[in-house]
Amino acid sequence: MALDFDRHRAPALHPLHAVLLAGALPLFLGALLSDYAYAASYQIQWTNFASWLIIGGMIFSGFALLWALIDLIRTREGWHLLYFVVLLAAWVLGFINALVHAKDVWAAMPDGLILSAIVALLTIVAVWIGFSTLRAGGAK
Repeated sequence: MALDFDRHRAPALHPLHAVLLAGALPLFLGALLSDYAYAASYQIQWTNFASWLIIGGMIFSGFALLWALIDLIRTREGWHLLYFVVLLAAWVLGFINALVHAKDVWAAMPDGLILSAIVALLTIVAVWIGFSTLRAGGAK
């Protein structure tokens, strides 16, 4: 007896929503790499790069978060809620990370590096959830 899974497509992300979501990922990853470069070299300019990259990631993820909230209100599906919560957590921690990077360079480390790693990881999870539109149904 073979199991036949009924696969159906969930509504895909709107192309603009996909661009906003995908645009946040390289910015937060760049901030993580900039923080790591500062930790390895102690060149102050790396934290300036990280600060600007975090702000860019906050702008992209903020608009994607707003779009996710509208989709959540409209559809009320479980995966929309999970996507929204993960993206909200990334945005809130990204905001805290921006405040940490606003401090003096010596005071920003190692907290800035740790927060950048957590935000980058949460953004990766949010992108993964947001772009996974193929859903498996029950067995027949």
